[in-house]
Amino acid sequence: MPAIAIVGAGPGLGLSIAKVFGGHGFDVALVSRSKGKLDTLVAELAESGITAQGFPADVADPGQLTGALEAAIDRFARIDVMEFSPHAGLTMTAPEDVTVDKLRLQIDSLLYGAVAAARAVLPGMLAVGSGTLLFTTGGGAINPYPMLADANIAQAGQRNWALNLHNTLAEKGVHVATVAINLMIGTQAPQGIPFRAPDEIALDYWNLHTERTRAEHLIGA
Repeated sequence: MPAIAIVGAGPGLGLSIAKVFGGHGFDVALVSRSKGKLDTLVAELAESGITAQGFPADVADPGQLTGALEAAIDRFARIDVMEFSPHAGLTMTAPEDVTVDKLRLQIDSLLYGAVAAARAVLPGMLAVGSGTLLFTTGGGAINPYPMLADANIAQAGQRNWALNLHNTLAEKGVHVATVAINLMIGTQAPQGIPFRAPDEIALDYWNLHTERTRAEHLIGA
């Protein structure tokens, strides 16, 4: 059975992605800090007939994250797809107010976490000449928002590196793409705020995996 690892799994988009891929025959490895949350997600997926297991880890801790993904590889034999979308928290930080301490949390989770996760699953993908890496960012990774300066720095770094991976790994059978979400994820939102349901967004991830052509996908209004 093919398997997908969802790093930063939660009850919103992460769960929706798990259901889409699980519905196409994938086993699911879920990585998040909270074991209780993971247990709840695994139980919900089981109700849909999807085999899943949780692997607790702090995405900002490279050792924990690597260990969790190695355990997932041991459990499912290999990881065919990895989706990376941890939430490092959003703080209102203007560009002139960015400090090393404010930036560190975002960099540790969104950039260093992405590198650690990819390095854990890439050897297996390269060994068989196939695989997909999907990195989720916000729209500010492309067009920065002044009030989210610290998050945008980390997201832009992750995007730049993922695009570089796309350029070098395509010929080796591994497809890499970024997904920039520039709207509210949900089934409703305050008037005037663009939104899209997580179940609908998750279908875009499946299309990126199966079409294997686009290096970047923007989800906006």
